[in-house]
Amino acid sequence: MIAVGKAAPAFSLVADDGSTVTLKDLKGSPVVLYFYPADDTPTCTKEACEFRDSFPQFKKSKAVILGVSPDTVASHVKFKKKYKLPFTLLADADHAVADKFGVWGKKKLFGVSYMGVIRTTFVIDADGIVRHAFAVKRLAGHIDEVEAAIKAL
Repeated sequence: MIAVGKAAPAFSLVADDGSTVTLKDLKGSPVVLYFYPADDTPTCTKEACEFRDSFPQFKKSKAVILGVSPDTVASHVKFKKKYKLPFTLLADADHAVADKFGVWGKKKLFGVSYMGVIRTTFVIDADGIVRHAFAVKRLAGHIDEVEAAIKAL
């Protein structure tokens, strides 16, 4: 995982609206970059909806929320519409950005090992420096931690 205090790796990904989002274009705004395994799965949906429900707090802080998964743009469009998500979802189909951030790795489910996104949230300051990295084991309290990290910038 990318270390706190280091510059966030540069990236360029296609968003749910078809535009291209780069970290460079977001300079000047704090960024919440959260990596999640898949659209419309129980835990990923709960996490997205918690960010949605807290969106007004992040907006007050002028923070940009970006969700990243290996799903396609079409999948993101459906997911965003279904749950009325007010923030941008980015398609990382080849997991290149997840690799750069160190959140693509070996996982285990029901005794089966596989490679996938390790649920992680990064708080990046307006200068592009990673200020907080949260390896998300449980969602309870996670959004509060992220909000506090944004407020502390």
